[in-house]
Amino acid sequence: MLINSSRLTKTPIMSLQTGTQLGVIDQPIINPADLQIIAYRVASSLTKSSETYLRIIDSRELSDIGIIIDSIDDFVVRGDVIKLDELCDLNFKLDKISVIDEKRKKLGKVIDYTIDVDDFRVQQLIVRRPLMKSFNDTELVIHRSQIIEITNSAIVVHSQAKVPEHTRITTPGSYVNPFRKSKPAAESIDLSN
Repeated sequence: MLINSSRLTKTPIMSLQTGTQLGVIDQPIINPADLQIIAYRVASSLTKSSETYLRIIDSRELSDIGIIIDSIDDFVVRGDVIKLDELCDLNFKLDKISVIDEKRKKLGKVIDYTIDVDDFRVQQLIVRRPLMKSFNDTELVIHRSQIIEITNSAIVVHSQAKVPEHTRITTPGSYVNPFRKSKPAAESIDLSN
């Protein structure tokens, strides 16, 4: 299931052990190499450290009451997990990062993104267009397959000419589902040998 990341902001973190709220989700820690959310910074009055994190692999499920974990022992702090420390040091944020095409033409800035709650990978970027270009399209939705390069200052995507045919809008008011892959034609096999 895909959801907007902004929907997870301030989501309660619930303890399965005590049935109480332990804190709320604050800021995602994203691995820029594969756009996967590894952890979330936690805002909680129950912890001593201001840099407390909940790793995604330590959560049981995301439900309508919040993210459910076993207990407060699932929270980690800086220094507990080396990979998490490395990602925190990168300080990579998707919000408000510029999006440009391969010809270095500015397409806009990321205002939100959708994630797949099964693996917490970013699937689509929601991009606000610059003022002069927003008269036709106020927002763009860019699928992760269109991303060429990610830096701290910009995300480079294929230009519209390079977008696969199945992701383009064909006529006004109709669309082709970009997530449905067309099946290749059956290959003929020569049985004469």
